Amino acid sequence: MHALPRRTVLLGAAALAGTARAQRTIDLGLPGGPSERPLGSAFPQKGEMIIQRVRPPLLETPMEVFDRHLFTPNDRFFVRWHWGDLPTAIEPAAFRLKVHGAVARPLSLTLDRLLALPRIDYAAVNQCAGNSRGLFEPRVPGAQWRHGAMGNARWTGVRLRDVLDLAGVRPGALAVRFAGLDQPLVDGAPDYRKSLALDHARDGEVMLAFLQNGEPLPLLNGYPLRLVVPGWFSTYWVKMLSDIEVLDRQDDDYWMTKAYRIPDTPGANVAPEAKAYPTKPVTRMVPRAWITSHADGARAPAGRPLALRGIALGGDRGVARVELSTDGGRSWTAAVLGPDEGRYSFRRFEHVVLAPAAGPIVLLARCTNQAGESQPLEPNWNPSGYLRRVAESVRITIA
Repeated sequence: MHALPRRTVLLGAAALAGTARAQRTIDLGLPGGPSERPLGSAFPQKGEMIIQRVRPPLLETPMEVFDRHLFTPNDRFFVRWHWGDLPTAIEPAAFRLKVHGAVARPLSLTLDRLLALPRIDYAAVNQCAGNSRGLFEPRVPGAQWRHGAMGNARWTGVRLRDVLDLAGVRPGALAVRFAGLDQPLVDGAPDYRKSLALDHARDGEVMLAFLQNGEPLPLLNGYPLRLVVPGWFSTYWVKMLSDIEVLDRQDDDYWMTKAYRIPDTPGANVAPEAKAYPTKPVTRMVPRAWITSHADGARAPAGRPLALRGIALGGDRGVARVELSTDGGRSWTAAVLGPDEGRYSFRRFEHVVLAPAAGPIVLLARCTNQAGESQPLEPNWNPSGYLRRVAESVRITIA
């Protein structure tokens, strides 16, 4: 059984202070504004990442990583924090998880006590709700991610349900709220807290994870403990989880009622000029597929087979099929799917195009999940840049 290391994990304060030096840059090809970003590897426990922001750290995974790895290596796994005041050292022996609120037995749990509970293990994609925001036209405020604000890992931990059972949830409880160790830099700013309905929290899948791909979580990905909510966006995957509060009311906190909301319209889509429309929290992920074998602007030799490959995500359901188009969406061909690692995991796909004609071509990939939900050909738009839904394209030249 894998135990957490009995050591302090250090985060380089210099990196958080903004002195992480970039060695080179990358053009993300983002419309509507600057698209060049630095690449750097100065952040602790991280290899070369696209640096979207230094404090709080926003680090994007380059697309070539997804082409090489179905499970995203921990040192290339994206990073997204809301507040810049993060612990620079965590001592496992001193760490405590507080469980309180509408419970019979308030708890202060050590890591050893948590690790003694029955363990679960599954693969799941962690994806920012604003992944691909940089492709929204017209441009919207927020981190201008391309496609790399996501990662797939095998998570190991304990069921949230088992922890709640230890505390004894009182009758009448409605929700469970979670908070971590990060703090606002500005007085009066709201602590980052998210909640789940009680039934969801107790579904047996929501996890308190302490291992990522078989190793302790990197500090920037939430060491020593993070919430895993499979099939839902990472806004709910609270990092450095230190506080669980059972509520006997609906959560009216800022991060549930004001932030991370999408239009309550088909596809979370509104016109840029729209002003009044209902909203709801962004929650579940939707099907997506990305061609990873070729980047925008790549060239491939004429007269030879064109081998395409990529990754797909079914959202909160498994991948049923992936289809590819080489003519901008006029016709589609089924790709060959790789092994199924579980309903919440990425899944590989491959397809060989026999000797495409010379000239520019537009490649498209679309995923359909087990519920029959697929990607449309036209992109959605909303002012927060959440929940991008479209068959993603790659433009290459056969020459």
